[in-house]
Amino acid sequence: MKKRVTGIGGIFFKSENPDTAKEWYKNHLGFNTDDYGCTFWWKDQKGNDASTQWSPFKKDTSYFEPSHKEYMFNFRVENLEELIKTLKKEGVTVVGEIETYDYGKFGWIMDPDGNKIELWEPIDKAFK
Repeated sequence: MKKRVTGIGGIFFKSENPDTAKEWYKNHLGFNTDDYGCTFWWKDQKGNDASTQWSPFKKDTSYFEPSHKEYMFNFRVENLEELIKTLKKEGVTVVGEIETYDYGKFGWIMDPDGNKIELWEPIDKAFK
């Protein structure tokens, strides 16, 4: 079977005040924050640049819907389009359509506990 998830692409959570959260993590934990949160850079097993995003969202964000949870995980994947087709065949709930940007493709699924999961086929070099 081809690899599905290759790593954690991001940790997203709701915050009463995302700017205050970003500032706190910057001041106390040394996060290099920007408007979106903090990007952690690392090397994959092949030695390629890779990233994981940490981002607080506004408490009233609709981005996590239809989940009602306070957080959402983003997983790095290979060949998102093939994976989404496979997951549909396996009976996994797919949310919305695949979206493509200069930094990668995104798709969304729901787990059995009602957590929305973002799947990301990254183009890490777009960030450099």
